[in-house]
Amino acid sequence: MGKFLIVTGKLAERALRATLTGLDGVQDWEVAVMPITVASLMTADWLARHLTPPPDTELILVPGLCRGDLAELERRLGIPVKRGPEDVRDLPEFFGRSAQREGYGACDSLIFAEIHHVTDLDAAEILRQAEAYRAGGADVIDLGCKLNRRWTAGPEIIADLKAKGFRLSIDTFDPWEIQMAIATGVDFVLSVHGANAEAVRGCPCPVVVVPDPERGDLDSLAETAARLNSWGVPYILDPVLSPIHFGFADSLHRFVECRRRFPTAEMMLGAHHLTELLDADTTGVNAVVAGFARELGIRNLLTTEVAPWTRGSVRELDIARRLMYYSGQQGVLPRRLEDRLLTIKDRQARDFTESELRELQGQIRDHNFRIYTDRTWIYVFNAHIFVRGQDPREIFAQLGVSDPGHAFYLGRELMQASLAVQLGKVYRQGQGLNWGYLTPTPGSVDAGKVSDHRP
Repeated sequence: MGKFLIVTGKLAERALRATLTGLDGVQDWEVAVMPITVASLMTADWLARHLTPPPDTELILVPGLCRGDLAELERRLGIPVKRGPEDVRDLPEFFGRSAQREGYGACDSLIFAEIHHVTDLDAAEILRQAEAYRAGGADVIDLGCKLNRRWTAGPEIIADLKAKGFRLSIDTFDPWEIQMAIATGVDFVLSVHGANAEAVRGCPCPVVVVPDPERGDLDSLAETAARLNSWGVPYILDPVLSPIHFGFADSLHRFVECRRRFPTAEMMLGAHHLTELLDADTTGVNAVVAGFARELGIRNLLTTEVAPWTRGSVRELDIARRLMYYSGQQGVLPRRLEDRLLTIKDRQARDFTESELRELQGQIRDHNFRIYTDRTWIYVFNAHIFVRGQDPREIFAQLGVSDPGHAFYLGRELMQASLAVQLGKVYRQGQGLNWGYLTPTPGSVDAGKVSDHRP
């Protein structure tokens, strides 16, 4: 069988060989060390002129930051070429030790995203929010009404949203609003209990059943469900998740008991009862909610983004439901499958030690500054200077930089490095930090660039 040919530059050779040695499932490899110091500065055209692969090579792996048209490089060499990871320490995941499996990304649940208090909003604002929720992954737009004011503009707005392809639910206890929305063609009705159940008699779409407000128990929910069943009205059961310290633990038990009593019924869970009422970042909360729902076979998730800190909850639930679906289907932990919910902290790669970086400095012959971090320090060095510190301003003062362009570049990089150390994130010079699903679309920054300041 032919070899993997893994292309690198002079500085990364030792780290690459150390990473490849003993790598599971990748025994037949060879390293091609090119006549260039920094591997990320290679281009496809440059490789076409300098790379001569061995005759038995079946696949060429070039650095992840290698720019240019790899298809043209394949044509010239007559061998398949792929980009590897940007960091040699990520090769184990690249070769599949913990990479995503085939089929990842499917799901079987719906996300209901509530537009809060539609009675206070005009049609343009409701449409804007509906489009934003749909772009974030919502399947159903939930139109949340107010208790003290009827939504008289509802028929026209609902009809317009339906014409634009939205699936809709009405969220109200008011029988008038319920019947208005049903007549206008909503797809779901939230929420029905003993006191307003008559409003949905003959309803063709699924209705969400909640416990009677004055009782709050599963028996009242079951009684309403039985009435709907006798009328032939489809329903979804929502035992109602309570906020922390206001019945949260009991409500979890209520969900488990509801599933035991109704093993095949459709159920709903309102994630916003936690995210909106908790001083904590929502990414982890939404992941746990999605996992709990998946274990109980709950396929309808309700949320909103009213509180400023909950912005992004729809997208987070969309990512989380797919993570939990795959995890449950495959019988594996929801770990090392999905990085997009790791927004504040990273899956930390192995840090270089100071001794390794000083050894690397010994191989450098130019004046370009390299910047690295570990969990405590920022390191900046070239062939002549090696600085270790934590304060970007103190580090910069030791570099002797006067050119405004280079000063701006190094200042920006040092601030990013400092933030990475504080948060425990991976820093790679010339690249933005990884913020999970919040990471901006890559711009024009050259990820392989290093400072070319010459003192």
